Amino acid sequence: MFRLLFGLVLALSVAPIFAAVKGEEVAYQAGGTVLKGYLAYDDAVQGKRPGVLVVHDWWGHGDFVRDRARALAALGYTALAVDMYGDGKQTDDPGEANKLFDHVAGNPPLIKARFDAAQVLLRKHKTVDPKRLSAIGYSLGGKVVLDMARQGADLAGVVSFWGLVGTQHPAQKGRVKTKVLVFNGKDDPLAPPEQIKQFQQEMTAAGVDYKLVDYPGLKHAFTRPDADARGKKHNMPLAYDAETDRQSWAEMQAFFTRVFR
Repeated sequence: MFRLLFGLVLALSVAPIFAAVKGEEVAYQAGGTVLKGYLAYDDAVQGKRPGVLVVHDWWGHGDFVRDRARALAALGYTALAVDMYGDGKQTDDPGEANKLFDHVAGNPPLIKARFDAAQVLLRKHKTVDPKRLSAIGYSLGGKVVLDMARQGADLAGVVSFWGLVGTQHPAQKGRVKTKVLVFNGKDDPLAPPEQIKQFQQEMTAAGVDYKLVDYPGLKHAFTRPDADARGKKHNMPLAYDAETDRQSWAEMQAFFTRVFR
């Protein structure tokens, strides 16, 4: 029942899911670790199109990022929901999620290797224009795409939804090639005001073409439809906001129209 309701919410609040969208599980490797992703594209679309990497949150690779990949495919992109934990791991246990997160988040070379492996896979897909790639990420995934931008990844744009914006390796002037869009909740304890201020100063000093949208009153995971249930279950500051989900998704679409021109 939950899976059905989640699909209905996504279809109504984000984008229509068309029957022509194809989804397939894919396996690839980085550093000897098998990574299990999910690729989605609309086979009714003719010719090559831009590709979008979708990076999961703290909980791991699951239905949420797969559905977002399918929603992107319905918009005419080829999307790859990537696997940052290995073996497609996901969990509903905060303790296990924290262990998985710590293993990845504290290891920049590992993040880059796994992100790069996903890039290679997506660029080689028959439907993708390899010169037009972007990435979006949620929470941990927001950190991943922002860190890849800081390191000079060859991407048209990156979008962070309720992402972790802090870093020990700030962007350097002239290194960031991609445009950046960040959606943040002002009441998100994982992105306190001082950290947001530091991020803005970092982006400005580095000369990055960026935009930060700071939503008043919103907590972490505000575009994840099951956020309220998870927050209640685990006593965590998570809360979904359907209107912001729609608004941010629409702004992301406009952003992609601009960067993929």
